[in-house]
Amino acid sequence: MLDSMLTAARILIVDDQPSNVLLLECILQEEDYSAYRSITDSRQVLSVFLEYRPDLVLLDLQMPFLDGFEVMKQLRAHIPPEAFLPILVLTADITPEAKRDALAGGAMDFLTKPFDAAEVILRIRNLLQTRALHLQLQSQNQLLEQKVRERTAELEAAQNEILERLALAAEYRDDDTGGHTKRVGQMAAQIAQALGLPKAEVELIGRAALLHDVGKIAIPDSILLKPGKLSPEEFSHMQTHTSLGAKMLSGGQFALLQRAEEIAFTHHERWDGTGYLGLHGDAIPIAGRIVAVADVFDALTNERPYKEAWPYNEAIEEIQRQAGRQFDRRVVDAFLEVMGR
Repeated sequence: MLDSMLTAARILIVDDQPSNVLLLECILQEEDYSAYRSITDSRQVLSVFLEYRPDLVLLDLQMPFLDGFEVMKQLRAHIPPEAFLPILVLTADITPEAKRDALAGGAMDFLTKPFDAAEVILRIRNLLQTRALHLQLQSQNQLLEQKVRERTAELEAAQNEILERLALAAEYRDDDTGGHTKRVGQMAAQIAQALGLPKAEVELIGRAALLHDVGKIAIPDSILLKPGKLSPEEFSHMQTHTSLGAKMLSGGQFALLQRAEEIAFTHHERWDGTGYLGLHGDAIPIAGRIVAVADVFDALTNERPYKEAWPYNEAIEEIQRQAGRQFDRRVVDAFLEVMGR
């Protein structure tokens, strides 16, 4: 199996002497190597190399136009650092300086002229075996990396599904359609995108926003589903859903849980500092400011036990009126851009 792989390897011969090229071709043919190409003009090496993609280069050093050192310099710019592409130097110069310069230029081994056929085949075989093993290892690494990516994707999907179901568990307390969390998540992601946040952060905010009201799981139905206005004591109890939600999500090691904790804790903060915690302006995390707008807009435009749904245009006008008071003006501008689409 390995022998057939080696003899099928692509070999590029570069030597300005036709007699040397013919000798090398005969040696290769004798050992059943058939996939080779030969060049006597070193100026053609780069174009042929890029088209042929050899597994081994047999390269003369002393040539007109471009010598072997210049050719190696050209090739090195097109060989990835992680690739193992052996270059076997053909030379009559056996001085230490020549060997040192060739090794520094990218050569892996040497063949001295005049050639010994047995030595030629042994050197070629050794280099091709090393390349074959390198390619096998590279393939195995790629396979392992693919498996790791697949497993990571599976774990992320499972994590997302669990968190989505947790969000729905809270949502079904006061919205049997379960649509509020999804709408807020979608709107939050669109606002984040309009603000120019990085793509990864946009996706993170969109997914984490689903859990903004997870603390409502701990709020009694008598308060959560009350059709009329809440008393001061009841409203104070309702406010605890932000801290309760943050506590449920606290200590997470993953960015998604950390962002969800941040949103759950701060999505009822106001730009003017009169929110639940009293945070003011930029002290409110950007994710909390974004979800605040998305949450209020969705709450206004959908029916609740204590209110009718507002028309879209009235809800948009209300968001605009609260810019600089309840909401960050920049976030409101991004919201209006999203609605304008």
